[in-house]
Amino acid sequence: MKTGGLFARSLVMGLALIAASCQSSDNPTRDVPDMAKPPVVRESELRAYCPGVSLREGTSYFSTYAKGGDGDATKVIYQASLSDTTRACTYEGDNVTIKVAAAGKVVPGPAVRPGTITMPIRVAVVRGSEVLYSKLHQQQVPVSDTTAATQFMFTDADITIPMPPQRNVSIFVGFDEGAKK
Repeated sequence: MKTGGLFARSLVMGLALIAASCQSSDNPTRDVPDMAKPPVVRESELRAYCPGVSLREGTSYFSTYAKGGDGDATKVIYQASLSDTTRACTYEGDNVTIKVAAAGKVVPGPAVRPGTITMPIRVAVVRGSEVLYSKLHQQQVPVSDTTAATQFMFTDADITIPMPPQRNVSIFVGFDEGAKK
């Protein structure tokens, strides 16, 4: 019995020495990461209005054709789509800053070649018929695999509007090819 007790005491002492050596250092400060406090969210921000974002009817799909091949399925360079949308709002004074994001996918067509494609994506913030913000972005997506779809994320973080007095503002995202020639 004494040998078992001696073994147990030796094991405990050995573990204590190992633990002590792991914690000792020439530097008296410990290398513990600084756990910054998470930002404080005020109740007013939780209750604040953040306009909804949606895809505008008829603008969630976009196709590009080889020169002279409009409408010809064998001349499709790529087809793109936008799907899920989201937004986040921050508040400062009498303004709200909105960050809008949309998930998208590019599907290569028969006429695709590897490279970077550019798609026109518009974000519009409206209140009734009044346009509060409208910007056309040129979203670039590198396509290296011409046999599989490529996913992308679109983000517009530059939207700042006055805080709406009523909850009647809408945000739309979609492809905008401009006027047909």
